[in-house]
Amino acid sequence: MFRDHPLFSLENIYRAYRQCRRHKRNTVNAMLFEQNLEENLVSLHEELTIGSYWPGRSMAFLVEKPKQREVFAADFRDRVVHHILVGYLEPRWERWFIHDSYACRKGKGTHRGVERLQSFTRQVTANGTRRAWYLQLDIRGFFISIDRDILYERLAAKETDPAVLWLIRTLVFYDPTENCSMRRASRADFEKLPAHKTLFKAAPHCGLPIGNLTSQFFANVYLDALDQFVKHQLKVRYYARYGDDLVLLSEDRAVLERQEGQIGEFVFDELRLTLNDRRRLRPVSDGIDFLGYIVRPDYLLVRRRVVGACFERLARAENALIQQGLTVDDGARQVYPWPWPVLEAVYE
Repeated sequence: MFRDHPLFSLENIYRAYRQCRRHKRNTVNAMLFEQNLEENLVSLHEELTIGSYWPGRSMAFLVEKPKQREVFAADFRDRVVHHILVGYLEPRWERWFIHDSYACRKGKGTHRGVERLQSFTRQVTANGTRRAWYLQLDIRGFFISIDRDILYERLAAKETDPAVLWLIRTLVFYDPTENCSMRRASRADFEKLPAHKTLFKAAPHCGLPIGNLTSQFFANVYLDALDQFVKHQLKVRYYARYGDDLVLLSEDRAVLERQEGQIGEFVFDELRLTLNDRRRLRPVSDGIDFLGYIVRPDYLLVRRRVVGACFERLARAENALIQQGLTVDDGARQVYPWPWPVLEAVYE
């Protein structure tokens, strides 16, 4: 079906596998895949080239911090396929994405987003010499509410290769709730979640699993329509987005109130999404709670929750190292002769 397609070549599959294992090599699924590496890569190559590939069973679990949410972890084999597709699509879509979208993009991230927002606060307030306002919005149940038909149409509008379209369809319309396994939770635990926080209660053809590389990329594709609307139709000069968290700044409060209504109408009419009720429209001088920081024109503050989470991880790392005998008592304090286990424990 797709014989000799460069996207599904053994070389490209192996390259995607190498990228995928960077941070997953010590997981059980990654080690099982590596035990029969050549056989697994060849098998994946065959399934992709004849068009018989279908995602395997996902692992569903709940995380409690910073807030309760469900995560669907794809099998390592499927993660390799995710890297194949995103590796192909990402460079192409980067040409269309706006500059000030910061989630899950190379050269972007939380720190760049915060720095950019602080730069905006300085510009809109003329370095703190005039009053300005910010409007902060987010999407209600964003990942659970993504309409897969709209997502596929947006992707297909810029892609004509039959092999790529087939793989996009396969991954976009796959339902991870079917035959998924659950870790440290039961179906009843997922049923207790609000409808806008679980795929088990999602509307037909709606929802993407939190935890997959493809979901992160698809989210940027989906909201790119909103970015283009805000920048090119509303002509908003000071605008930044990270995931579904949007911040707009202006010298005029009335302008932001009007833009809030226009954005609400756009996301509902074009993307089948709704804005969360807990929006913020406040003076910039109050500080903007964004990506774990309180952002002001002249300084940043790290949120207490972030600091507390850091100390919790350090405490867990220290306890783990003591239990494993990886510390040395120098008479005054516990010291760590090998720094790498410390880092592994902190980022676990």
